[in-house]
Amino acid sequence: MPLSEFFVLYPLAFVLVAALLGLIIGSFLNVLVWRLPKMLDREWRLQAHDLLGLPAETPGPVYNLMLPHSQCPHCDHRIRAWENIPVFSYVMLRGRCSSCAAPIGRRYPLTELTCGALSGFVAWHFGFGWQAGMVMVLTWGLLGMSLIDAEHQLLPDTLVLPLLWLGLIINSFGLFVSLDQAMWGAVAGYLALWSVFWVFKLITGKEGMGYGDFKLLAMLGAWGGWQVLPLTLLLSSLVGAIIGVIVLRLRDAPGSTQIPFGPYLAIAGWIALLWGGQITDFYWQSVGF
Repeated sequence: MPLSEFFVLYPLAFVLVAALLGLIIGSFLNVLVWRLPKMLDREWRLQAHDLLGLPAETPGPVYNLMLPHSQCPHCDHRIRAWENIPVFSYVMLRGRCSSCAAPIGRRYPLTELTCGALSGFVAWHFGFGWQAGMVMVLTWGLLGMSLIDAEHQLLPDTLVLPLLWLGLIINSFGLFVSLDQAMWGAVAGYLALWSVFWVFKLITGKEGMGYGDFKLLAMLGAWGGWQVLPLTLLLSSLVGAIIGVIVLRLRDAPGSTQIPFGPYLAIAGWIALLWGGQITDFYWQSVGF
């Protein structure tokens, strides 16, 4: 029996495989979230030295997503293969380095669990097929860029732009919406926040958001078409305002503190892509249309 037919006949098997794959991808996302900002910082420094005509910095050791091998940030102990199994290793090590007993951040297993759970849910929601596979890729990308934005207030083009193009490519085959709807979704998504940015800047003289937010909303529009944009903006603004106030109160931070908007856009866009039609229909029925 072909594997594809097996997954169609036994959808639970597909969900379990997707969840296991999500755990593995979650482990990779931990590396991505830690290393990609450092890699970009190195690249920007090299570019700045070149543009300013400054002497070139002495090249350091190779640093990318593969090298050097993962190691403990406290004692430089190299992480062995059995210590890098998603979730399982964290439990077996009781959340501590096997060499120096320094605590391992809870973010690592939580990222793996979240990625596994979301991947399994996407497999259950769509069933075996191209839609499930593509939305899993989108989910992994949104999770990674949300974690980076939450920590560094940065939405890397190296993550956002490939997913934007992927959305346009898959919708050229009509996977979620037509290519016209995807193209105008990307255009409208970018212009919507670009307009807000400039109106806010002209009124206050300050920049209210980063350019990465424009590109992220454009990317979501490329996947779900212009139809997902109103719901995405509404949900992200509502959730962002509520959580933002809570975070500022907990941190006792001033109201002028910048809060990354990317994670809220990512969550709202993901929800709109999966349930946008049902949510919109429910709203119109509720108001009597």
